[in-house]
Amino acid sequence: MASIFTKIINKEIPCYKVAETENCLAFLDINPNAEGHTLCIPKKEIDNLFDLDTELYSELMVFSKKVAKALKKAVPCERIAMSVIGLEVPHAHVHLIPINEMKDITFRNKKTFSEREFINITDKIKACF
Repeated sequence: MASIFTKIINKEIPCYKVAETENCLAFLDINPNAEGHTLCIPKKEIDNLFDLDTELYSELMVFSKKVAKALKKAVPCERIAMSVIGLEVPHAHVHLIPINEMKDITFRNKKTFSEREFINITDKIKACF
């Protein structure tokens, strides 16, 4: 069965897309730790990040770096943290999370945003990409 991320890639489920290449996609996390919390994924459905072939792994990391730089310009924060956990969705993905202190990346303090707020931050990040 296709992962929720594959359904997003196939446009079966909508997302707040911030960037896309031929092989990678970045979109806002709908259950974010912070404003701008973004997921970067390969379009090829592979469960574990370290099972990606070297070329796709490298492409995802370079793509994530570009998205992180745009995110840093769009969202006021100390840093953009990167986390790879991979337990909730069986599709390799990188979390990019604007943080100001360590507690911002604990995945315990989720934020809620309206659709308008998600659209606004999507537009801000796209403008910086």
